Amino acid sequence: MADTVLYEVSDGLATITLNRPDAMNALDTVTKVALRDATEEAAADPAVRAVLLTAAGDRAFCVGQDLKEHIGVLAAARESGSGQTMSTVREHYNPVLRALTGMAKPVVAGVNGVAAGAGFGFALAADFRVVADTASFTTAFAGVALTADSGVSWTLPRVVGPGRAADLLFFPRSIKAAEAYELGIANRVVPASDLAAEARRVALGLAQGPTVAYAALKESLAYAQSHSLAETLAKEDELQTRAGASEDHTIAVAAFVDKVKPAFVGR
Repeated sequence: MADTVLYEVSDGLATITLNRPDAMNALDTVTKVALRDATEEAAADPAVRAVLLTAAGDRAFCVGQDLKEHIGVLAAARESGSGQTMSTVREHYNPVLRALTGMAKPVVAGVNGVAAGAGFGFALAADFRVVADTASFTTAFAGVALTADSGVSWTLPRVVGPGRAADLLFFPRSIKAAEAYELGIANRVVPASDLAAEARRVALGLAQGPTVAYAALKESLAYAQSHSLAETLAKEDELQTRAGASEDHTIAVAAFVDKVKPAFVGR
């Protein structure tokens, strides 16, 4: 894996760190490949029970596509006549979003600075966002004559509602941390100096929790967004059957009876 994305697993928590702070963690091809590989590895690893997605430096979480590299891509496409200017959406962004949203374990984003474009998309793909009080968000896409990618057309309306999503996409602007909290983009806002510790605390707590139940909650919330009440009730029945058969449920019930804190095993 490239050194522009760091990957570490400890105590059931996979920490994925974007590591191009001098470039505001912009996404060049090397970084996108490494991020895709890291998220897919975390999703597939049974030893990983939660994921923390964060970034190096204090200026930016991720400002999206590396436009300096993209200029070369556009020039090469024009010269060749291939028209392949945005294959990165299919090759990189979509796999990352599928891994983050589809993995059967919770994902926490620790947003330390600016999250723009695909960086905003990656943050929205997380199940929980811990945000520094100095951080900000912007859709950015229309500002460079592009449409939404990195799942933003799916995630943003679900977080802020379709009306606000349209406003933020057609008229990109900087959304400061306090407003992001009011809109539901940020789940928790903390002083910038506390961001790394708080994001890890939240993610580690989830890594020590009932993984099967978390996976079921994640699936249930996604399912309910596009299905009827009757279909959702049937899905809840199916998922509750799965969670109820887990070892963690047995552990939790016994701990409740014994009045002790449960020690979940993630099964």
